[in-house]
Amino acid sequence: MAKPPNSPPPLLLLLLLLLLCPLLLLPLSSADDFAVMTKLASLLSPTPSGWTGTNPCTWTGITCDSTSTHVTSINLASLSLSGSLPSTLNSLSLLQTLTLQRNSLSGPLPSLSNLTSLEQIYLDSNNFTSVPTNFLSGLTNLQTLSMSDNPNLAPWTIPTELTQSSSLSVIYASNANIYGSIPDFFDSFPNLQNLRLSYNNLTGTLPSTLGGSEITNLWLNNQLHGLSGTIEVLSTMTQLSQVWLHANSFTGPVPDLSKCTNLFDLQLRDNQFTGVLPASLMGLSKLANVSLQNNKLQGPFPSFGSSVTVTLGTTNSFCRSSPGPCDPQVTALLAVAGDIGYPISLAQSWLGNDACSEWTFVTCDSRGNVTIVNFGKQRFSGTISPAFVNLTSLKSLYLNDNNLTGSIPDSLTSLPQLQLLDVSNNNLSGVVPVFPSTVKFISVGNLLLGKNITTGSGGSGGNSGSGSNSSTSGGNSNGSSVSAGLIAGVVIAVVVFVGVVSFVSYKCYVKKRHQRFGKTDGSEVGSEMVKSAVVSGVNGHVHGQGGGVPSELHSQSSGDHGEMPVFEGGNVVISIQVLRQGTLAQHLFEWRELGYSPLTWKQRVTIALDMARGVEYLHGLAQQSFIHRDLKPSNILLGDDMRAKVADFGLVKNAPDGQYSLETRLAGTFGYLAPEYAATGRVTTKVDVYAFGVVLMEIITGRKALDETVPDERSHLVTWFRRVLINKESIPKAIDETLAPDDETFDSICRVAELAGHCTAREPFQRPDMGHAVNVLGPLVEQWKPSSHEEEDSFGIDLHMSLPQALQRWQSDEGTSTMFNDQSYSGTHSSIPSKPSAFADTFDSTDCR
Repeated sequence: MAKPPNSPPPLLLLLLLLLLCPLLLLPLSSADDFAVMTKLASLLSPTPSGWTGTNPCTWTGITCDSTSTHVTSINLASLSLSGSLPSTLNSLSLLQTLTLQRNSLSGPLPSLSNLTSLEQIYLDSNNFTSVPTNFLSGLTNLQTLSMSDNPNLAPWTIPTELTQSSSLSVIYASNANIYGSIPDFFDSFPNLQNLRLSYNNLTGTLPSTLGGSEITNLWLNNQLHGLSGTIEVLSTMTQLSQVWLHANSFTGPVPDLSKCTNLFDLQLRDNQFTGVLPASLMGLSKLANVSLQNNKLQGPFPSFGSSVTVTLGTTNSFCRSSPGPCDPQVTALLAVAGDIGYPISLAQSWLGNDACSEWTFVTCDSRGNVTIVNFGKQRFSGTISPAFVNLTSLKSLYLNDNNLTGSIPDSLTSLPQLQLLDVSNNNLSGVVPVFPSTVKFISVGNLLLGKNITTGSGGSGGNSGSGSNSSTSGGNSNGSSVSAGLIAGVVIAVVVFVGVVSFVSYKCYVKKRHQRFGKTDGSEVGSEMVKSAVVSGVNGHVHGQGGGVPSELHSQSSGDHGEMPVFEGGNVVISIQVLRQGTLAQHLFEWRELGYSPLTWKQRVTIALDMARGVEYLHGLAQQSFIHRDLKPSNILLGDDMRAKVADFGLVKNAPDGQYSLETRLAGTFGYLAPEYAATGRVTTKVDVYAFGVVLMEIITGRKALDETVPDERSHLVTWFRRVLINKESIPKAIDETLAPDDETFDSICRVAELAGHCTAREPFQRPDMGHAVNVLGPLVEQWKPSSHEEEDSFGIDLHMSLPQALQRWQSDEGTSTMFNDQSYSGTHSSIPSKPSAFADTFDSTDCR
């Protein structure tokens, strides 16, 4: 075919096509942006004024690029708009600013992923309902994220893909239903200055990467269940100017903020802060506003400048009511508490300026000098304070069975009247000080103590500090004396062991001979429990397959094993009835009835204290490997009939024949269950503490844990009552009317309410141990007095009775049979905690088989 005349050459055609391609694509891109904007207009109600015509670049509030083909800014703030956003919003490839705050927009938020030009996002004060998983991924130029006050959002977590937005300077997401922990990613934001995450459900501790950041404005206040841990990281946030951490569960002392020279507003109220306020806080020149109420701060009364507005409240534990130094012994003990993190249990009881005025763990002589400090078995962490040396009259210092680390201060050797120092069963290390021969020094159970001591001429080996129960200043012990001591110890241990086995065997024989227990429903009702005295080894642990208990003790009866629900662990056999009786489980319904009856406040707290002691006792057994650690709240507080294994066997969740399973029973008592049980199905000590906290709330309010007869916002007792605790002024309205508290008892009720709030914290590690509950309730029972003797006796209850004894009295009055033994034996062993009053008539030395 002939070539047309005057036609361009092929090469020229190719060049023309290459030049025209970008122009051909432009209408397609603008068509995409225009389609998205048209969809947005159709979803908004009313349609924004000025949105007429087919070209969005001419609409009010819309800005486009220089070619008028791509939308770069959408500004629709405060237009009273409703409706939703199109899911294709991230097709606006050149969008830089999205401003939609203060409207009534709803529905799911669209993904904004990969909008690499996007710099500003304002979504505050709307009604959006959900956040997509890829909401903020790939926003490499994002500088401002503001989406506070969207309370209808489904729960969501802070996305870690925010680290791709390294230019962020503002993050506002308060009251946006965020849950979980704060990611430890703030080293990815070198320009971040404003972080506001208030009124969410954040939990856990402050991330370490906050330290050294450029943040000036930090709002983390009013979390639903509370952030926890210390706030020590603030000491390195030198750019801080405003800090709002109030209404959380922070603990420990207020750190030294002397480097935060721009700080003007510090809100720390409604937490659990303890310890002495640093003097440097009072010296900050720009500080103008401080709130510290509803904590347990200690030490001297703070003295701020006249230009500072300070709110202290009445719950702190300052040694005086006005500025001035504390008593020297108080100062010394507070320094001691500082080295173990100022535990809340000390702050709650160490009140006033006299250490001899009913301070827990402190004993004084008649002249008001501290002679004994007993911190044994309190699970304290930290180090041994050299400030003990300032207690010059100190004779006995018990620090045993804690989690103390570090070395033993040499200064303790100079205490002039010291006679006993017990640091056993900690994690101490380093050189062992040489104490005078008059000091009994107990250090067993510290495997690293003395490891770095070099062997010298005539000296003992480097491990001597951790291998003996006492040491003196002699320093001339040799191998022969050590061997002799070891041999003597072994001989004594063997003699004691043989004696204990003989004693238990005799008790078993007496039990068989007298046949004190019958059978019910095919199961043994007798309390079958081998005391921890029947163990092998120096440490007093039950062994799974080894010796220590004669094999006869492990033999079963001739009946069908399935007819006798027992707990078997190694050589220990415990019947289900023992756990039922020991935990008061089968009497829980009677306790529940008491919770709603018009008993006096002291009666209710007394019963709660007995229950707490009982639970604490079983937890103590579990920690001694006598009862398996999985035997927790289901049969302690919720009354479960189930099989379990003791010692080296795990929890068996199948119930005896004809009875409900564990899961079924727990489902019926959902109001008592901790949140983590729904996810894991595993019961722990902290689940137990949660259930006890619910019981305390029932005591205070007279309400059920789960009441479907009231509105939804009040039906779940824990959720409702924790909201009450946020504002202490709401507590009087929540108290059971039958209590009719006066000024004398209201403070006690508030303390129990506070304890209930801690026990029901969402995160398990935020909840205290049951021992803490005992420490809180015990003083209330002892200190509170009823208004009249008749009131105390009006229900026929002797308040000095244990709960089992009280139940026995009530059962007798009702004509029912008792389930508690009328005999008790005192045979105990050091490896098992002392029985609380609630167990005085439950576990006997003869209850073995």
